[in-house]
Amino acid sequence: MKTILNVIWLVLSGFWLFLGYLLAGALLCITIIGIPFGIAAFRIGVYALWPFGYTTVERRDAGAASCFGNVLWLVLAGWWLALAHIVTGIAMCITIIGIPFGIANFKLIPISLFPLGREIVPTDQPFATR
Repeated sequence: MKTILNVIWLVLSGFWLFLGYLLAGALLCITIIGIPFGIAAFRIGVYALWPFGYTTVERRDAGAASCFGNVLWLVLAGWWLALAHIVTGIAMCITIIGIPFGIANFKLIPISLFPLGREIVPTDQPFATR
């Protein structure tokens, strides 16, 4: 079932979200200061490409730098991304068939707000760390 949902998601919105995050990541990697944010955008993009069957967990080894980076990310880009996910999630939840896709959009909100210090893991192993 996860594969079917992922394929439908890929066609409807996953590919476009992936391209948007990929473009943002490439632009962020132009400067040395933006490289951690660019890498985070690439991770979120891959997660947005194929979200069903994965979840995010907090990394225990994330320090103060990731906290500062998340605040900077939230001010510059995070709230725009979260707002876009909220609007598209509500739009997808209008139909019964779109409800799982709206929930997937809502699932992307926390990582779009605070991407640093989080890890994407399969749902059958949510407490695994690398």
